[in-house]
Amino acid sequence: MPESSPSKIVVDARDVEKSFGQGANRLHVLKKVNLQARTGEILMLVGPSGCGKTTLLSAIAGTLKVDGGKIEVFGKELTKMSGGALTKFRAENIGFIFQQFNLIPTLSIAENVGIPLLIQGVSSGKALARSREALDRVGLGDRWKERPNKLSGGQQQRVAIARALVHEPPLVICDEPTAALDSKNGEIVLDLFSQVARTANRAVIIVTHDNRIFSYADRIARMDDGEIVEVRERPPGEKPHFVHEHAL
Repeated sequence: MPESSPSKIVVDARDVEKSFGQGANRLHVLKKVNLQARTGEILMLVGPSGCGKTTLLSAIAGTLKVDGGKIEVFGKELTKMSGGALTKFRAENIGFIFQQFNLIPTLSIAENVGIPLLIQGVSSGKALARSREALDRVGLGDRWKERPNKLSGGQQQRVAIARALVHEPPLVICDEPTAALDSKNGEIVLDLFSQVARTANRAVIIVTHDNRIFSYADRIARMDDGEIVEVRERPPGEKPHFVHEHAL
């Protein structure tokens, strides 16, 4: 991170707890989790399936109500916000990339990408222009008129990434963003996330099982059984690189 832009804590999760079910079937998914994310970094959450990564990501995104603890994002405590205030805060500050693409099949991919801008009151003409720019950044600018069903799964994932970035949110939250991508497209996406994270006062949090991309992380937080068990930083001087399948 540049010395001229010291990092700031943008996500501060303290003693976060979340359970599902009742009585004997109650499952404690998050057990007093503590985690911080900082500007200027890519933070990756890794760990076995079912360890609580996606649940924690959803809580940080404000889409899942927790049972205990608190979560602050940019100094705002999500756990105390009303529904309307939380929705507005998310729309202005957080870009979401989840495993389900959630693209609207009756809209073109440019129209899909422009939805966050329309929610913010941007005119349809400006939203379309910015959507096409966002699609250019993920290598789909020439296909902006097409519907989602004309694209492969990997291409639809890139549309979802463009939609999450189009309104330039200061916090980008991703759940397995490269799982459906081949090496070439995965490298394009990770380079883009690196550019986003290095932009002033922005941060990226990624949940992933994809060990091809681990070197892009500035920090890796490892989860197991609902807890953060280790946080480690990328060694100084080590440059990120995409590990291609044949090298694994």
